[in-house]
Amino acid sequence: MAYKTLTDFLTVLEDDGELVRVAVEVDARFEVAEITQRLCVLLNEGQAEGGPAVFFENVTGSELPLVTNLFGSRRRLCRAFDAESFEEIAQRAAGIVQPHVPESWFEALKVVPKLTQLAGTHPRGVNSGVCQQVVKMGSDVDLTQLPLPTCWPHDAGPVISAGQVITKHPETGVRDVSVAPCIVDEGRSVLVAWDTQGVGWRNFEAYRRVDLQMPVAIVLGGDPVSFFTAHAPLPPDIDAYRMAGILREQPIDLIRCRSIDLEVPADAEIVIEGTITPGDPLVETTGIGQPTGFAGADELLPRMNASAVTHRANPVCPGVIVGPPPTEILWLERLTERCLLPFVRLFVPEILDIHFPTAGVFRNLVFAKIDKQMPGQARKVMNALWSLPMLSTTKIVIVVDKDVDVRDEDQVWFHVGANVHPGRDVAFWEGPTHTSDHAAPTRGLGYKMGIDATRKSRDENHPRAWPELLESSEEIRDRVSRRWTEYGFGPRDER
Repeated sequence: MAYKTLTDFLTVLEDDGELVRVAVEVDARFEVAEITQRLCVLLNEGQAEGGPAVFFENVTGSELPLVTNLFGSRRRLCRAFDAESFEEIAQRAAGIVQPHVPESWFEALKVVPKLTQLAGTHPRGVNSGVCQQVVKMGSDVDLTQLPLPTCWPHDAGPVISAGQVITKHPETGVRDVSVAPCIVDEGRSVLVAWDTQGVGWRNFEAYRRVDLQMPVAIVLGGDPVSFFTAHAPLPPDIDAYRMAGILREQPIDLIRCRSIDLEVPADAEIVIEGTITPGDPLVETTGIGQPTGFAGADELLPRMNASAVTHRANPVCPGVIVGPPPTEILWLERLTERCLLPFVRLFVPEILDIHFPTAGVFRNLVFAKIDKQMPGQARKVMNALWSLPMLSTTKIVIVVDKDVDVRDEDQVWFHVGANVHPGRDVAFWEGPTHTSDHAAPTRGLGYKMGIDATRKSRDENHPRAWPELLESSEEIRDRVSRRWTEYGFGPRDER
């Protein structure tokens, strides 16, 4: 089931006991963030499944409610996609790069409905939508009325943290949808904190080159799937709203903005329309909290002047609190990890699995499992991963053998400790780093490290025979499992 609006999704979460309403007045300045941050680290059933989504009914200084921790658990993300597991969602994404090729005419007939369904996932234009039930333009625009959180003491101000920022290239017209924090600068303007390595920033530079006003739309709400695809590091030329249509198995409806030449999801809660003037100087501002868990550096950002705000009659404002992990971003990244694997394997087929540990905040550290067939293959994989746009800034890549579970982080580090000879198996390269990497001496440029934790052969200049890992035989394991209760140890142990 695809959710038409964010409100529809919230209704389902409340029925499932996954949403808590806070009726007392709460301050959007720091208090909302502290409440949400504590809930994100609550344990549920012994697993790191953050607490419930939180609906703040009474936010100081605003008449609108605010919802946070919307994606703070595996269950809620699966619910958003109407799926049983992340693997099921990833299978939908895999259909783009691994289409099923029929082997017979009968099988081909079975594939036709699937191809027809895929063809029907393109975004479709509509003439009306709930996102324009209320339209405010010109002097009626006041962004300070939105219940936007200020999360940390060093933040430059209230932040639109859950906005899908829509732009298009001035020459090709190709749409880009990405999640970029936007700092409310004044009542009618925001500072857009694009990643300078992303498409949104490149579009901004393209408008400056041709000296044209840049239209920008910031979308809040709509089907939660569209926020995920805007957040995910999709491969180039894959439209976020087309991907959302594939994952939700139903197209996204788009409506033309009221004051600029862009289209936005018709079922969004709130849309902020505006333009960036190419000749205006960038605005110097203090940083905002980063998903790395650290304060951001001072930045020079473009100012978007809002020309209109449209919204539903009774909108709900979503917010994402960034900070030290775990946060709700953790679960978005866990799902991204699963959906990214088919695209990675398209270019690096020897990779069997990848995992981004929580401590690496999805940008500093990745574990890759390979079926090693030749000397030096681990280094080949490292370079291949760094060549992919969605992984080009990953700081540390660790490669392990096919019998290692990359999601068992202790197991990975065990093999790093056991299999790595540092002088031979650790390599460094200089190249682009993530702009939020404060350890890099130059912003966006620094060193990356690869660690080969695979078994080594004589062809890799390892003169000694590689030992076998200690392991009982299957016959002994089965015997002990069968007799476990007989030994007096309690319920049968299937290990």
